[in-house]
Amino acid sequence: MAHDFLIFDFGSDEETAQQARRKVENWIQGFRLGKKMILKYEREDAEAEEADAAENSSGKSARKKKASGKPEDESSGNVRVLIRLDFSDHEKLSHQRWLDRIPTEEPFKSKEAKIVRQHDPKFGETAELFDNLS
Repeated sequence: MAHDFLIFDFGSDEETAQQARRKVENWIQGFRLGKKMILKYEREDAEAEEADAAENSSGKSARKKKASGKPEDESSGNVRVLIRLDFSDHEKLSHQRWLDRIPTEEPFKSKEAKIVRQHDPKFGETAELFDNLS
């Protein structure tokens, strides 16, 4: 099976990343793609990691810092969206059409797309990252 990954870096723009998720979910449902297109997030939240480390070391004081910080809906971490296209060998045309279409659609068009194909050296690393994300 031919599967590739599209990686979009949304920076700290959580709202646009959520629009991208909704767009992909609509495609999956509308075109009956099932498991052929899967979207996952990679979040790099520096403040949450610092708060977790502080909570482990000082218990209650870290909770107070976390409560006095920014509201939870404002995220300062980077958000990357990873989309895996997993089409069978006889669906090469559909696979190529989705690879061409996704970066030109609205929530993705303003972001730079990084396409990782099976023969790329970073494919194994990207596949492992994708599998480890929830």
